[in-house]
Amino acid sequence: MGRLTAEVGVRTRRILYGEPSPDELVAELDYLTTIDQAHLLMLAERELIPRSAARELLGCIAALRGCRFAPLAGRSAPRGQYLMYEGYLIEQLGSQTGGVLQTARSRNDLKATVTALRLRDWALRFAEQAGRLEAALLNRARRHRAVLMPIYTHYQAAMPISYGYYLLGVAEALGRDLGALRQACDGLRLCPLGAGAVAGTDLPIDPAATARLLGFAGSYPHATDAVASRDVALRLLAAAAGLAGTLSRLAADLQLWSTAEFGFLRFPDRLVGGSSAMPQKRNAFLLEHLRAKPAIAIGAWAAAAAAMSATPFTNSIEVGTEAVAAIWPGLSACEQAVLLCQPLVSAAVPDAGRMAERAEAGFTNATAVANQLVRRGIAFRTAHDQVGDAVREAIAAGSADLTGFGAAGWLDGLDPGALSAAAALTEQAYGGGPGAFADIWQGGYERWRGHRAWLDSWRAELADAAGQLAVEVAALIGEQTTPAFGSLIGSPVVGCAPSGRLQLPTRAETDHSSANTAMSGQP
Repeated sequence: MGRLTAEVGVRTRRILYGEPSPDELVAELDYLTTIDQAHLLMLAERELIPRSAARELLGCIAALRGCRFAPLAGRSAPRGQYLMYEGYLIEQLGSQTGGVLQTARSRNDLKATVTALRLRDWALRFAEQAGRLEAALLNRARRHRAVLMPIYTHYQAAMPISYGYYLLGVAEALGRDLGALRQACDGLRLCPLGAGAVAGTDLPIDPAATARLLGFAGSYPHATDAVASRDVALRLLAAAAGLAGTLSRLAADLQLWSTAEFGFLRFPDRLVGGSSAMPQKRNAFLLEHLRAKPAIAIGAWAAAAAAMSATPFTNSIEVGTEAVAAIWPGLSACEQAVLLCQPLVSAAVPDAGRMAERAEAGFTNATAVANQLVRRGIAFRTAHDQVGDAVREAIAAGSADLTGFGAAGWLDGLDPGALSAAAALTEQAYGGGPGAFADIWQGGYERWRGHRAWLDSWRAELADAAGQLAVEVAALIGEQTTPAFGSLIGSPVVGCAPSGRLQLPTRAETDHSSANTAMSGQP
């Protein structure tokens, strides 16, 4: 390659390029060939390569994609998958045709574009599942809005809320996490293709055209930035890790509340595990996985950020390869956290009686009683002391009712109904308390609708771009010029032979057109 005459050894090659499984190879080549299609269309339109060369290459690429790259399986890749694939095209079409693919392009901007496409696919998938979880939280919040329970601070019963109100709070936090993800996704709107090795090219390319065909809003204005930076990947991982962190806090509460000592929640058998030694056990072990997932994501972010730091601001193996490789396990862990959380939220069954009993027995109405005294003109600190005295006496007497305890007559004139813990669920609430549930829920629902609309709009844009790319590829392949790939794709001649080798028409076969080989105009 160029001035080089030797290749790395097999062991070093495995370290550098790995040993992708067949599915991983297909996935990588899907991205590469999609980019190649857009690039070839642009090169032909700008008359930087002959249309005939673009046509032959597009036809060969289409045939490869049609048989899921079977001819490339098992081929040696001493310099990576892309050069292996490019070498195959040159073998099939000759260097004069196969060798034009890399015109006005480098592996640097190609790699950055593949990363952007992979991140975009992950973001779409992750946002879809996180949106479903947000919907599940809102649904269960509404269903359980009247299930009275105590909220805890420092693991001690604090104030009365409902289980639905608790879930609504988690939904609020998750909604902000999704908002952060959306902001991070803004960085995926620009396409690195066209930046070349590090400083663009003096050939008159049209990066906006390739960006459009690949579903991007535009291209990077600065070539060095396009190939040097992977900050978008870091921001996506940071946003996803924050979301996974929110879910881990939910998991910590659900695990505690599902213990026999609390008895607030029960999960169906399909979501719990048993013990190999203790037959009585019901272990909510999925929650332990959920609690641990953010650690993987945070570690991945730290590893990637460390690999990126103190590197030259240019194309860099540390940044584009090593740091990005560290990011994928973190993104995968965040996605798994969302998928694990969906059934846990949906299937958890609260024990309303047990929750209400603990809300009352824990004197969670104490602050509300003190506030009733404040309404009578008593200073809050004095009211605080009076209620505290009554609570101490009630506990000593084994009672959960403040009536009859404390200073004589201190509760006279107070509304008995307002002294109940359950009153917190219906009384007007200031500062976002349980009584404001309806308005908070409506705001969360509208935010979810906004997330859904954003995702649907982005998907529609990408579908339009993919459709346009397919149309333009088919149109160029279908031009009435030899070699006639347009009418041959999918036929026995161009399809994969039983041996797995791609059977391309020979020059002789394509040089004499007949009624059977003439272009039909069909893609």
